[in-house]
Amino acid sequence: MRRVHRHGVHSLRAKLTAASVGLLALGIVVATAVSLMGMRHYLLDQVDTELTHLRDSLGGSRLTLSQIDSLSALSVVSDRLAPRGGGDAPPAPDSVFTAVDGRGVALTLFGVEPTDAQRGLADAVRDPGALAAADGPSDVTVHGVPYRAIATRLSDGTYILLATSTEALHNGIAKALKLDLAVGTLLLALLACLTLFSVRRRMRPLEDMVETSSAIAEGDLTRRVPSSRHPTHEVEQLRLALNSMLHQVETAYRTRERSAAQLRRFVADASHELRTPLSAIRGYLQLYDQGMLVEQEERRRAWDRMNGEVDRMGRLVDELLMLARLDQRPELRLRTVDVSRLVRESAQDLRAQQPGRPVTVEADGAVLLRADESGLRQVLGNLVGNVRTHTPVGVPVRLGVGRVDGVVRLWVEDEGPGLAAEDAARVFDRFFRAGGGAGSGLGLAIVQGVVGAHGGEVSVRTAPGEGLGVTVTLPSRPTTCG
Repeated sequence: MRRVHRHGVHSLRAKLTAASVGLLALGIVVATAVSLMGMRHYLLDQVDTELTHLRDSLGGSRLTLSQIDSLSALSVVSDRLAPRGGGDAPPAPDSVFTAVDGRGVALTLFGVEPTDAQRGLADAVRDPGALAAADGPSDVTVHGVPYRAIATRLSDGTYILLATSTEALHNGIAKALKLDLAVGTLLLALLACLTLFSVRRRMRPLEDMVETSSAIAEGDLTRRVPSSRHPTHEVEQLRLALNSMLHQVETAYRTRERSAAQLRRFVADASHELRTPLSAIRGYLQLYDQGMLVEQEERRRAWDRMNGEVDRMGRLVDELLMLARLDQRPELRLRTVDVSRLVRESAQDLRAQQPGRPVTVEADGAVLLRADESGLRQVLGNLVGNVRTHTPVGVPVRLGVGRVDGVVRLWVEDEGPGLAAEDAARVFDRFFRAGGGAGSGLGLAIVQGVVGAHGGEVSVRTAPGEGLGVTVTLPSRPTTCG
């Protein structure tokens, strides 16, 4: 699965790189085409302007060929455009000047026979009249060389042809095109490398997300997407949102596992604890059914024994149901409670039940707290009941309450035999009874559950021969769970 995901990331990388390179290639092609067309237009415009000025310097149709031949004022033109040397001299490399008749045949000019370049120009123009009538120069090819040519008609019907080579212009444009293509190719290669590197770095957080998802799918619910060195705003938002979702998923999974474990433990504990009273009741019923309980005293004893077991089962079921409700984090019925009053009432109940036990109450004034009164009564009742069950009648007991550092603390301490360290570590476990003593073993577990529902804590101080002290710490503003 991980390999498939990484393949998808690589494909996205290639697509982003191809898109970037393609856009740059299109931009280079467009820029090159526009620049070369602009350069060609500018250079051709310069050539056309020069040819037009030369045509205008000839005086248009007011001159004849013989006048041009005899005018010394044209020495500038003849120096620039006339062929050098005799008839066998090579043509001028850049410009050609020749005279043709109405049929396009090259004529003798300045006493010199037409050169090959002049005849080639005359042959290339073919229709000098149409060229003279045109507004500007036209493209012609003379012996494979491109020229821009223009013509003017003299008053005697002769035409003057003027042409300038554009071979250098085309060669320059071709070189510029090659240079642009070389530079463009280099830029494309450089962009492709930079894009691959940048995309790989930017895609690293997504690869981390894939790896994290794969690890979670394999069972590691604690994995989170790490922060990258150079995060972008959008990727960082995605990382935070994904980590928040993963935390919620892990919390929900842990909660479900904890609930399932609590349910299994509840069922196992309940079945274990209920087995003893049910076995006792079943045994007495079998004795009665077989007629073995003959004496009235035996029947009375069996009856009392079964009633005792039924009461024990009832208390056990009630305590288990309370623990089950606490596990579900019920909504507390909060109201203002005077905790010192509850402590004094619990002490009075203990004195009534065991008149011979020394009971000391440490509660000065009212200690008000927003709490569930029935829950606090259950806490005090279990703590006092624990002392009553597990310590001799003559052992002194101290009950107290006070407000310290913004929290309310109440305590129940006795001077009984105390507990060993290994027993003290398990004192809040369900169905734990130190030394196999009496009771259901659920009292302190219920205390911890009720205090935890209020957002408080329970601590135990004990040692062999030093008694047992239980301290309950409750926040002034309890956290309720619904």
